[in-house]
Amino acid sequence: MLMKLKALAPFQAFNVLRWFAATNLISVVLVSAVSAWALTGFLTEHMIRHDAEATASFVRSIVATENAYDYFSGSTGSNAQQLQGFLGHMNRIPGVLRVNVYSVDRRMVWSSDETLIGQRLEDNEELEEALRADLVVHSGVVDPKHLVKPEHQHLAQGNQRFVESYVPIFDIHGRKVVGVVELYKVPTDLFETIAAGTRMIWLAAAVAGAFLYAALFWIVWRAQRIIEVQGDRLIESESLAVVGEMGSAVAHGLRNPLAAIRSSAELALESPLPDEARDCAHDIVTQVDRLEAWVRQLLTYAKPSHAALEPVDLNAVLAQVGEPYFRDLERRGIKLSVEAAPDLPPVRGDAALLTQMLGNLIANAGEAMTARGSIVLSANREGEEIVVGVRDDGPGIAPRDMGRVFKPFFSTKPKGLGLGLPLVRRLAERFGGTVELESVPGSGTVVRLRLRLWA
Repeated sequence: MLMKLKALAPFQAFNVLRWFAATNLISVVLVSAVSAWALTGFLTEHMIRHDAEATASFVRSIVATENAYDYFSGSTGSNAQQLQGFLGHMNRIPGVLRVNVYSVDRRMVWSSDETLIGQRLEDNEELEEALRADLVVHSGVVDPKHLVKPEHQHLAQGNQRFVESYVPIFDIHGRKVVGVVELYKVPTDLFETIAAGTRMIWLAAAVAGAFLYAALFWIVWRAQRIIEVQGDRLIESESLAVVGEMGSAVAHGLRNPLAAIRSSAELALESPLPDEARDCAHDIVTQVDRLEAWVRQLLTYAKPSHAALEPVDLNAVLAQVGEPYFRDLERRGIKLSVEAAPDLPPVRGDAALLTQMLGNLIANAGEAMTARGSIVLSANREGEEIVVGVRDDGPGIAPRDMGRVFKPFFSTKPKGLGLGLPLVRRLAERFGGTVELESVPGSGTVVRLRLRLWA
């Protein structure tokens, strides 16, 4: 038995909620950040590519409209001049820094920077790719101090994000590349739109991550609470096995001697005795009955939880439950009264066990009171439940003990077994009910049983 209980220690020492909070936070942050980064990259690439494709379609349509395919081979006809004028106008569009035109032999036919016209570029990977009929889009930051390409020279603006597009121009049949138009621009509006989209993506990722973290944290928190309750129940079940064995041994070893002692005391009471001896005999009977009650508590607490339920007349139970305690309570100056609504409907339970439950509560209240006072036993209907309360005006329960009074073998009384309230809760759960406890130090305690109606 001890080995089984000790085996639970590693699971109790492992704080699931703490580990999950850390690992879940790292995982959610990582997943949210990676997702936001991937979506941001996709958004940026997609919008830049879409802008370049729109520009390419526009340039190709102008070349086709002007029928200026020969311009890329060095023609200077009227169509070529019109196309060149159009390219000059394009260079004046806000955000466009440079326009370059290349022939198939990589020679710069025309440029908005006249110093570059006529140059031949051999080491330009983007141009080579465009000559193979691919639209090439490249973006970066303009840095006048590190202009690695010849066509980047003499750019007035620096330290800005740019987009460089190489647009392949096809012949009239759309089969053969006749030249390439390069546009080098700083699309401020485009990058502002991308920045706004990026902020929205990161904000959405943060909100989704926070929601996911909170949802998972609540689920695990709830699961841990259930695990803790089940762990307590498991420990309690292990304890009950010990209680059952101990209760059986106690019952077998004590009941016969106790019965003989009680019978002898009762016979002594029937004979003429001095008052002092009679009081002693009464005390013997009382203490034997108390020992019997403890044995019954041990056996009842260890009973299996599938006791048969039946309709119980609560009015009848309340009428007789206080009889065994009246004399002892009156002798101590404690008044026991019953305040129950008339004609209460039957409740689910067992009459004998319900009587024992209420008797335990009355006994607990009486033992807790050190001076004169009162104990009130009440019962009222609330919806589909009957609420039975036992209220005393004793010293109350200390706040530090409120969370432990329902644990087996915990007692604030020097001679208590610590099974009274645990027994009441266990039996109430067997009946499908609940137990509520309220206590104010110095003002008394109220225990309420919520019992289900017999349907």
